[in-house]
Amino acid sequence: MDHPIPTPLSPATPEDAGPVVLALPKGRILAELGPVLARAGIVPAPDYADESSRRLRFPTEDPALDVIRVRSFDVATFVAHGAAQIGICGADVLMEFDYPEIYAPLDLGIGRCRVSVAEPVAARAEDPSRWSRVTVATKYPNIARRHFAARGVQAEVVHLNGAMELAPSMGLSQLIVDLVQTGSTLKANGLRESEVIAHVTSRLIVNRTALKTRPETIGAWLGRFRAALAERDAR
Repeated sequence: MDHPIPTPLSPATPEDAGPVVLALPKGRILAELGPVLARAGIVPAPDYADESSRRLRFPTEDPALDVIRVRSFDVATFVAHGAAQIGICGADVLMEFDYPEIYAPLDLGIGRCRVSVAEPVAARAEDPSRWSRVTVATKYPNIARRHFAARGVQAEVVHLNGAMELAPSMGLSQLIVDLVQTGSTLKANGLRESEVIAHVTSRLIVNRTALKTRPETIGAWLGRFRAALAERDAR
């Protein structure tokens, strides 16, 4: 008896390509994100905000969405390379990396802070317009170089991932460029904020390819976030 040749399964369309992955930043922004996620109908597993948890990927109550928790700077990398289709990160990260693969359609209005230049309180008063070269400690080398280059100043960058406030007193740099919220850490380390480069809030970001190949799915999630922000701002 001949057996019928099985019909090949049709390949999954991009819209059926599994759950969307939302990349969230570790740290203080998670607490502010909670109400926004709840209004958007996103309820991750309870330990998603537990920094002591070793788990980094979490299901949500919606089987069409998973959440990953990564470092703030890494959110943009995951989204740019398509490992996550959507994410939330600060505008400072977008300014630093300037990924063409990322579309940032929504300002969430949370995580307010600023990227600033800071110098020792005891520094001798100088006219920055007369500088030709300056040493800067920062985790934002691209932002720092662009900022000073626009003034005709060459920035020699000392790339640090933390403890920038120590750099001037330890002879590593003249200035720092860092994220500032209240300024209390600067003050505690003998520094003062001398210039604001940019004001920062958290943004919802999207992988451009995912938006093109899964427009209904990604568009639906964008719609949920827009509705959540509209509801919040109407109160």
